[in-house]
Amino acid sequence: MFRGWCRGLIPLLLLAIGTCAADDHNPFAGDAKAAKAGEYEFRINCALCHGLGVHGGGRGPDLTRAVKKHTHSDADMFQVISNGIPGTAMPANGTNGQGVGMTDDEIWQIITYIRSQEVKAPASAVGSAGHGKDLFYGDANCSLCHMVEGKGGRLGPELTAVGGSRTREAIIESVRDPSRRLAWGLTESTKEFPQEYESVTVVTADGKEIKGVTLNEDSFSVQMMDANEQIHLLEKNTLRSFQKSRQSTMPKYGADVLSDKDLADIVAYLVSVGAK
Repeated sequence: MFRGWCRGLIPLLLLAIGTCAADDHNPFAGDAKAAKAGEYEFRINCALCHGLGVHGGGRGPDLTRAVKKHTHSDADMFQVISNGIPGTAMPANGTNGQGVGMTDDEIWQIITYIRSQEVKAPASAVGSAGHGKDLFYGDANCSLCHMVEGKGGRLGPELTAVGGSRTREAIIESVRDPSRRLAWGLTESTKEFPQEYESVTVVTADGKEIKGVTLNEDSFSVQMMDANEQIHLLEKNTLRSFQKSRQSTMPKYGADVLSDKDLADIVAYLVSVGAK
């Protein structure tokens, strides 16, 4: 009887193994119609963090890159979308409050769409990461306001992950024209709506003017950091004036201040750190 039970069980095990193996294959790979459907699902469920066109946002990485940090195959990507990544802002399917839980087919369609948007990596690296690091902590003065891997200032966004979450073009734009599109507070990546780096100027009851960036704010109070990285918690009803601005505290770095080559090296450094 036991021998007969084993003979009956073996085909079931083989069938289960075969099913798992089939599930590892994207049934829509290369299908243009599936990619179009995946784009729709991506906009509903993924674009809040990864941006339209999968180019990355404040919380989610740029997915146009052929080489990705957490996934190598379509099967890896399926598992990440299904189960999330513990310890990061990547939630499991159906738990992020955006849209509803997706079916397996819809996840595969999203993967097909992402693959259709990938850009091949350049044949050779763009910029010198080593020189970029020297500039970041040296003559370019980036570290006076920005921190990477625990080293640097706190007035601007923390940039350890920015090289993996934003495109080279987006990083360059944020240096050349920082007020055009203020970045989400990357240090608050797990919040549903991260604090933006808005500039604020207040005048206290005794006439003292303080300029800096907002860290936290509600209807009654504001927590801000000034240019010397001093933290101030102020009650709004005690202030003489309170003004917020979309003008970034970061100055524009034109080519006359930071050459295209030096900026490319700094971006190469940030990309090398973000890829770890």
